[in-house]
Amino acid sequence: MAANSSSTGSKSSNSGGGKQSGPSAEQVVATFQRMRQEQRSMASKAAELEMEINEHRLVAEVASARRIFIGGVLVERTVKEVLPALENNKEQISKIIESINTQMQAKGRELTEYRERYNIRLVGEGEGETQGQSASSSRDNEGGASKSGAGVLVS
Repeated sequence: MAANSSSTGSKSSNSGGGKQSGPSAEQVVATFQRMRQEQRSMASKAAELEMEINEHRLVAEVASARRIFIGGVLVERTVKEVLPALENNKEQISKIIESINTQMQAKGRELTEYRERYNIRLVGEGEGETQGQSASSSRDNEGGASKSGAGVLVS
């Protein structure tokens, strides 16, 4: 990381000869927002796949002689004809959902570690839930930075 900050040269006049302690508050917020968006998109995809499994389940429960229309293309088949492929597809979707849920949990842990590392507080987050010392110091500093200089307030 130090190589990246020294090679940019755009803020070399502000460094005063010393190395920067880390990314700027704007970079921290941008990274945090990107990570949150990634987690939200994973949750959205998992919900979409859950709905698809529910549709598969509904089709499987229909009488086998009944005619159905498959997908966005109007293909008329009976449930009996498509049931094996439907069951296989349902199993594959379930595996994908499990994988996405595992990735979401890992992203959640990564977000938590990132929040702790950079002392990120979300707007509306109860100050009683955070550490007592950092909460009292953040009240003193309106911008959200604690006395250690690492606090960031994210909306």
